[in-house]
Amino acid sequence: MAIRTTQLEGLVVDLHARRIFPGNVAIENGIVASITENNSARQDQYIMPGFVDAHVHIESSMLIPSEFARLAVVHGTVATVSDPHEIGNVCGVEGVRYMLDNGARVPFTFAFGAPSCVPATTFETAGAEITAADIRDLFTDERIRYLSEMMNWPGVLHNDPIVREKLAVAKECGRVIDGHAPGLRGDQAAAYAAHGITTDHECFSLDEALDKVAVGMKILIREGSAARNYDALHPLLESHPDSVMFCSDDMHPDSLVAGHINLLVQRSVALGYNVLNVLRAACVHPVEHYGLPVGLLRVGDPADIIVVSDLTNFNVMQTWIKGECVAEHGSSNIPHVEERTINQFACLPITVDRIVTDHEGKVARVIVAHDGQLVTTEEQLTLPSEDVLKIVVVNRYSHAPPAIAYIKNIGLARGAIASSVAHDSHNIVAVGKTDADIVIAMNAIIEARGGICVAADGVTDILPLPVAGLMSADDGYQVAHTYATIDARAKALGSTLRAPFMTISFMALLVIPQLKLSDRGLFNADMFEFAPVIIA
Repeated sequence: MAIRTTQLEGLVVDLHARRIFPGNVAIENGIVASITENNSARQDQYIMPGFVDAHVHIESSMLIPSEFARLAVVHGTVATVSDPHEIGNVCGVEGVRYMLDNGARVPFTFAFGAPSCVPATTFETAGAEITAADIRDLFTDERIRYLSEMMNWPGVLHNDPIVREKLAVAKECGRVIDGHAPGLRGDQAAAYAAHGITTDHECFSLDEALDKVAVGMKILIREGSAARNYDALHPLLESHPDSVMFCSDDMHPDSLVAGHINLLVQRSVALGYNVLNVLRAACVHPVEHYGLPVGLLRVGDPADIIVVSDLTNFNVMQTWIKGECVAEHGSSNIPHVEERTINQFACLPITVDRIVTDHEGKVARVIVAHDGQLVTTEEQLTLPSEDVLKIVVVNRYSHAPPAIAYIKNIGLARGAIASSVAHDSHNIVAVGKTDADIVIAMNAIIEARGGICVAADGVTDILPLPVAGLMSADDGYQVAHTYATIDARAKALGSTLRAPFMTISFMALLVIPQLKLSDRGLFNADMFEFAPVIIA
């Protein structure tokens, strides 16, 4: 068999020896065969390991894995640590295997986890359950690299037997355990980490992150489409550079078109942080922590390499994965993959009379959304009140009564927006100014068996998401364009949120404080119990 060889020339960034030198990198059959110093090598480009997203839900890009990869490689991303619990909550183990199979069809490293919390809580309706036995079976596939984020932190702290069994399976199978513990500090953080949980991507303050670093946890600095914690956590790059990674967690398609981990690297270097520390966080730490089959620019490694113009802007000139050039000069070389569709959608259309309320003049608990954060707060307000809208969640797995509450800071002056992306059970969530528009938007999603929708002024626009009601199998750039159009229309209706659809998708996420709405009712995540909407 003929040997496939490639020579790259430039300034070599050696992140293990912490040095940069002019040289040549030889690739043979997808492996780094040699790295030699060469003082006459060109010095107008840098050769370095590729970027890794240390925690992402591919489903939140609204793209199947093969399309996510097509877009991500343009920005120098060669691998992701991917939690498939979104599709797991809809389709169970079949959904996880769908992600594995599709991801394997393109040159990209998807390190998928076994979802630990499906369903996320017992206070909502999901489409499936993934048991400890299912997790053990998933771990027989070497592509399942870790136990996905353990969101049930109360279950961890109170030694819940189901949680305990899942953690035990991960330990027996030698898998890393990911964390999810927003707000845990001090003794609680220590108790959580003592169960073998090694990471957290939910820190929203530096003090919280430092408490978790002190008990041995790695901190994933998150900057996604809705949840943005970089501003609070970037000082860790100076104080604890070996305990930091970068992640997006949830990224909508238009954001992915604009950039990925490369933007966090660029931003960190611009703030004056040591470039080698920043690149180790972006490239080395995820590979070492999760044991990823990803090369780090060493002889004998897979040739997972990027070529960038400089170490300031990090403009990606080429991306190589296993010795194949998958992107160059802003264009992806990964072809579009035609893929089958799986889904679970069983609810019937709703009518206005099912969401009509008689709450005028009454005091209600109101969910207060905060731009750039998953956490919410509670206000008690007399209805109607300024900037307070109705929020509705409908069970998409059966025909059941809608759950109704009120929300502030979405900002719509008219119309409604709705989504079947509603973490973590992915029922249908809608927020709107009128009951009629809410029903129109929800019914458009029901008819399409998934999507995001905006309805106002007699016009309804929808991005269909037929794969589990979460993703499209269409061309990623076209999906991103359609999403951007619908997002712009939502903002034209008055929303000032950076990502209104991503924000409402988290209003049903019961494991994040403080007040959220499941298909079964208003929920206080601090107390971990339902709360009445109307107080008086």
